[in-house]
Amino acid sequence: MSKRIAIIGAGPAGLMAAEVLSQYDYEVHVYEQKPSAARKFLMAGKTGLNISHAEPIEQFVQRYDRAEWLGPWVGQWDANWIQHWMKDLGIESYIGSSGRVFPLEMKAAPLLRAWLKRLAEHQVKFHYRHQITALKQQQLSFKHLVQDQEFTEHFDAIVMACGAVSWSKLGSDGAWQQWLSPEQIEPFQASNAGVEIAWSKFMQPVFGEPLKRVEAWVAGAEKTAGDIVISHYGLESGLIYKQGRALRQLAKKHQPMQLFLDLFPDQSIEQLAKKLQPSKKQSLSNIWRKAGLEGAKAYLVRELVTKELWHQPEQLAKQMKSLCVPLTGFRPIEEAISCAGGIRPDALTDHLQLKTHPAVFCAGEMLDWDAPTGGYLLTACFATGRAAGQGVHTYLTATASS
Repeated sequence: MSKRIAIIGAGPAGLMAAEVLSQYDYEVHVYEQKPSAARKFLMAGKTGLNISHAEPIEQFVQRYDRAEWLGPWVGQWDANWIQHWMKDLGIESYIGSSGRVFPLEMKAAPLLRAWLKRLAEHQVKFHYRHQITALKQQQLSFKHLVQDQEFTEHFDAIVMACGAVSWSKLGSDGAWQQWLSPEQIEPFQASNAGVEIAWSKFMQPVFGEPLKRVEAWVAGAEKTAGDIVISHYGLESGLIYKQGRALRQLAKKHQPMQLFLDLFPDQSIEQLAKKLQPSKKQSLSNIWRKAGLEGAKAYLVRELVTKELWHQPEQLAKQMKSLCVPLTGFRPIEEAISCAGGIRPDALTDHLQLKTHPAVFCAGEMLDWDAPTGGYLLTACFATGRAAGQGVHTYLTATASS
């Protein structure tokens, strides 16, 4: 009789685990509490599915806060592997100028349809609207959300790919945390989320406006360049996300959360000071405008720099090159693209097997790792899903021979 395997969660990590296990003589069941698969994956692909990044693997793995732990997996199933895997599904891809990898059609839906079709052809069985209410070793308790029926089933192995706690309306509600002990879980924090600032009413006219071509950094962390959007609550963009890890470290140490901006990274303090020299014939606004300090940047300077420095070119130039932005925190975790925190590495074996539940394996965003956007999140979900699937096969092979 074939071994029965349950995979909890039909997101990228769960589907990858199913793909690995479908190659063997197992009865593979995927349980999903939503009416369809991979809803967060589809949401991520609405504006263009950035599925991985083609930078050198040595640099790639350093984007993760758990680089040493994740390195062997993301190195094995890297961007090159993902592109070949997509091609096998009939999905062509390309590498953008930034190194990001996208499907040629940009959307997630065609890729997901092809993937689900192949899994179904390999006899993977999908059960939607099935909510897991309890986990006890190799036994799962279910609630069918349409029929309102409850039942329990036994499995030879279980893969948990339940996601973290952001975007819960798409399925990742974190309910699985009750099945484990607090010692096994690093508390979740918002990642790849906007930061909050206590703006005055003066800033309202530029809400939604971009700060173009700036550099951002946190004291002691690497500078990153790009654009930032001023929002009603603070600042938002991929540039902000890249500083998230350093900002969380400040918060963890109970230090002030401060972000620094260089509003004109292509100019020196001396060059800016020269352009800001006062003129009897020009207003301050005119001087600033001719120096390039206008729009959202001008509003930001007026908001954060004391008025006494506005008429001191050298001091103002210094401020523009290292503008301190005091933050009050991150946006709520529900709004975050991803989360830091999750099941701790020391709660797992090298095969992503729970030490307290030998038949249970874990994968995806429910694990304690973090990365910026840019294809790193999906790559790690794919890689840990495959690693968990292989771990299950190793485990079942060993138990069968013992």
